Amino acid sequence: MRRLALVIATVVTTSSAAQAFCGFYVSDSGKQLLNNATQVALMREGTRTVLSMQNNYEGPPDRFAMVVPVPVVLQKENVKTLPRELFTKLEQLDAPRLVEYWEQDPCSQTDREGWGMGHGRLTAKAQGAPMASTPTDLGVKIEAQFSVGEYEIVILSAQSSDGLDTWLRQEKYNVPQGAEPYLRPYVAEGSKFFVAKVDPTKVHFENGQAALSPLRFHYDSEDFKLPVKLGLINSGGKQDLIVHILARGKRYEVANYANVTIPTNLDVEDRSKGEFGTFYAGLFDETVKKNPGAVVTEYSWDASTCDPCPGPALYPQDFATLGADVLPPPTQSAPYSRYGAGFTLTRLHTRYDKQSLGADLVFRSAPAIVGGREQYAQNGGIEHGAVAASYNNFQARYAIRHAWEGAIACEHPHRGVWGGPPTGHGTEQPSSATNLAFAKRDGFQLASFVTGDVPELGFSRSAAASPLAAASSPPDGGAATTTSSGCAGCATAEGTSPAAAAVLAPLIVFFLRRRKT
Repeated sequence: MRRLALVIATVVTTSSAAQAFCGFYVSDSGKQLLNNATQVALMREGTRTVLSMQNNYEGPPDRFAMVVPVPVVLQKENVKTLPRELFTKLEQLDAPRLVEYWEQDPCSQTDREGWGMGHGRLTAKAQGAPMASTPTDLGVKIEAQFSVGEYEIVILSAQSSDGLDTWLRQEKYNVPQGAEPYLRPYVAEGSKFFVAKVDPTKVHFENGQAALSPLRFHYDSEDFKLPVKLGLINSGGKQDLIVHILARGKRYEVANYANVTIPTNLDVEDRSKGEFGTFYAGLFDETVKKNPGAVVTEYSWDASTCDPCPGPALYPQDFATLGADVLPPPTQSAPYSRYGAGFTLTRLHTRYDKQSLGADLVFRSAPAIVGGREQYAQNGGIEHGAVAASYNNFQARYAIRHAWEGAIACEHPHRGVWGGPPTGHGTEQPSSATNLAFAKRDGFQLASFVTGDVPELGFSRSAAASPLAAASSPPDGGAATTTSSGCAGCATAEGTSPAAAAVLAPLIVFFLRRRKT
């Protein structure tokens, strides 16, 4: 499977069958060049879009370049480099998470009112040379040219895709055959092309991989979309795309495809501690199978908070670094947020191929939703699914629950009160499902992971099959007490992420290799 992830886009690509990329690499020798970790972040306010992207290049340490379609001509003041650590923090924050709860002593009178959301004891877990003159007959023009960090940047315009394709080849870019039809719609709509050439003498290579400084640029456009079709140029199958979007007080969804939320608040078997990536990848696959062509919402939450927190939330300086420093003031007061009118982080996830992807992704603002919290519904059970609300509090969250195994000596035990581990168990942190492109998918069986029904997928199993059935429902004569409203006070399970590179490539960035002349 090919994997692509967009950060506030965050995006990640990997090698071999797990690679996903919205562009392509080429070399003089014909050897495959890989972008094994690209992350992209998008911020949006009014007509202003700020796009940040981090790319790891794997291949020969020669000159190479990346090309990104943009709607306007960018100048040097629109472009800057960023610290790499911020992208890791961002991707971990909105990833699906696994927690672990223990049923508390049914006879204990301990007041647990302070164990609600936002009061937990959980802490973070670490999981060159100028271009040749442009032949006028090809209709390609260099609109701007400047340097930023290790990048030599030129902004191109083109009157025709044939001309652009020919010009790139004349400039010694080894462009794959068949690329022109993919360039055509972007040229037709007047897109410019952001070409960032990398000087390898300014980059540290280790084991054939270059760690590049993240690039950030901003522009104004009425459209808010992601040109992912360009990445299908050399796609051999499915591509996975994760999009992370930051906006003041609002979440986003796609306007030109169906939208669905991931099933959340599912109780899972203990085996999920070691196979969380496999479980979540399988759950996502089943959701897409049930909703063909849909884009899945996996997270929508105030970016300065989290519960549970698999990693630290974003700080004010993080927002500024990602683009808040160049955003215009909001045109209207941001919608009410439970934690204040801050930035909402939305994570969208989709999978597509050449047949299923008919158009680039277009984004629109969407109503607030809640779900995936340790909150109880009127029927006494944990809330499921997504519910409309006045603030965004939705996440993909899954729990391992350990029923009380000690003696019950009181006359009226209170069952179903969940919290931290018994004395001596230690404290673990929430696990996050990252690097999902590397997750094992063969032979996945949902029934071997979940302990109950998944109505959204039409999956049903007998309540008697759940080992926690007795603990989840109060026994006769016992009143259910559910004072815990969050992950506070609970310990969480240690998940296993497949060992491979980071999160994939986003936006339509396509990488081209610069041949020696």
